[in-house]
Amino acid sequence: MQIIDNKALLFKTRNPEKFSIIPKHKIVSEDDDGNYEIAVYWGLDEVRVLRNLGVENVPSPITGRYEWPGKYKPMAHQMETAAFLTIHRKAFVFSEPGTGKTLAALWAADYLMKLGRVRRVLILCPLSIMQAAWQGDLSNSIIHRSVVVAHHTQATRRIEMVQDDYEFVITNYEGLNLIANEINADGRFDLVIVDEANSYKNINTQRWKSLNAIIKPETMLWMMTGTPAAQSPLDAYGLARLVNPTLVPKYYTAWRDKVMHKLTMYKWVPKQEATNIVHTVLQPAIRFTKAQCLDLPPVLTTTREVPLTPQQNKYYNLIKEQMLFKSSGETISAVNAAASVSKLLQISCGAALTDEKQVMEFDSAPRLHVLEEILNETDRKVIVFALFRSTIDTILGHMEKKGIKAECIHGDVPPSKRADIIRRFQHENETQILVMQPQATAHGITLTAADTVVFYGPLMSVDQYIQCIARADRKGQDSKSVTVVHIQGSPIERKMFKALESRVSDHSLLTQMFDQEIKS
Repeated sequence: MQIIDNKALLFKTRNPEKFSIIPKHKIVSEDDDGNYEIAVYWGLDEVRVLRNLGVENVPSPITGRYEWPGKYKPMAHQMETAAFLTIHRKAFVFSEPGTGKTLAALWAADYLMKLGRVRRVLILCPLSIMQAAWQGDLSNSIIHRSVVVAHHTQATRRIEMVQDDYEFVITNYEGLNLIANEINADGRFDLVIVDEANSYKNINTQRWKSLNAIIKPETMLWMMTGTPAAQSPLDAYGLARLVNPTLVPKYYTAWRDKVMHKLTMYKWVPKQEATNIVHTVLQPAIRFTKAQCLDLPPVLTTTREVPLTPQQNKYYNLIKEQMLFKSSGETISAVNAAASVSKLLQISCGAALTDEKQVMEFDSAPRLHVLEEILNETDRKVIVFALFRSTIDTILGHMEKKGIKAECIHGDVPPSKRADIIRRFQHENETQILVMQPQATAHGITLTAADTVVFYGPLMSVDQYIQCIARADRKGQDSKSVTVVHIQGSPIERKMFKALESRVSDHSLLTQMFDQEIKS
């Protein structure tokens, strides 16, 4: 197939009559063997029709007619993903985290807006990435489009944001329920993009019902997740009901009987043909692994924002007041700065050590929930670095309640046990998450079974920060790129992560953070 003057597609066929349904087509020539050369206008509708007629590898016009705006040059797999999305009104993107799904979807949406096919876009995603990922990527790419994050403590303010004429509206899953009526009343939301779509696997949840209520037959829907039906074939049902409702039974029990075999009253196992059935109903779909994306950088850093709970905020501000009093008329040493900064970080992460060496736990449910989101987004193992022992205990306790197999390495774990833990993590499948205290992590440890490194909060040493990333980003890593995730919620965490990425000296890191925090 040839592209002629960026306007027409030229290809050969032995059956030109079937293309007569395309108004903008022309038979160019015929050879002695009965082969016809046909030219078809290179438009989006024409491409969709050609694909439906069985013509393979028909390129989307976006590949030749779009300028790909923004500060980043699109990678090959992002261009292919964007092209795929422009062709399919309803589709799945199952690419792994860190492969640039967000930018690909934004470019595709912008192209459709230029064509007049899309007027407004609704983006649904976890609370923690509304601003850091989606709004941030919008400001780095299609900056000419207007965007609002429809999140506010007052439902009326969210409604007002929808009623304004922003072209892109970003909200979290639970927030949709508050604005669904306004979405429907507006009538201009032609495209809905759902990030981490695995959160919609259960049709009985309010979030699923809210989304289903705004999806009309003509609404475009792009659902993105790196882990479709990761736990069970049953997980595919909610996703398929939204994208391909005619391919799955109307009732969940009928779907269960189709893909699962009942062993006992309480135990079901997948049928042999379940994988093929799930693959069929979760189409059309595109997927890229990080290993396939040869142009990815070796380390990708992302941020998850998580609000402090009221209890955390209360004690955080108390410590700040003490810092202000301590600094009055004095020169603060690095040691004193470290002690105060450490208290703020402990509170932010959910557990602090009192002066009497007692652990005081805080409500940190939002941060633990964000960690769960990260785990659910990948089918690979995950390393979590937590600076404080009390934080590690909190994480392990939460993982145990959720039935997630986790192990830990901290200062009280003897070297012989550490070796066994590392071996199991590297070579056995049971452990999904390894929680580690940075100061107890030897420089030479290899943990390439994971390609995601999570910092549950910032560290107090740039050298430790670099070495922690190097546990996964080293020889033997079969992913082409390691994803580094910063979880942050308090002002001092944001400042420290920024300083860590800038590679400031350890001494400057602590004293600067102390000074900046009291000045704020």
